[in-house]
Amino acid sequence: MLPELPPLPALTRAEGELVDAYLAVLDLLGRINPARAEHTYGGLRAAQALITRATELHDALALMHQRGESEVHAPTLARAMRVLDGERRAARVTVPPPTGP
Repeated sequence: MLPELPPLPALTRAEGELVDAYLAVLDLLGRINPARAEHTYGGLRAAQALITRATELHDALALMHQRGESEVHAPTLARAMRVLDGERRAARVTVPPPTGP
């Protein structure tokens, strides 16, 4: 049986969209990462989709700004990202450690 995940913290709709869009961009960047990729076609498709997801990320931030949400509540958003497996997803964007001498 899978362990029960902690609940997501309370977020505004725009904050939720920001977190979702940011994690989607991370997923795509992880697929494009040449240090981790296996095939060019998957990276190409991810790069094409990145344009749409980056626009969604921009739109979420613009909406927050328009609504007067001028502060980012980083600890709360970080908790939400951890619940949504953000640490694993972000790790795919990094360069992996060397494998041997």
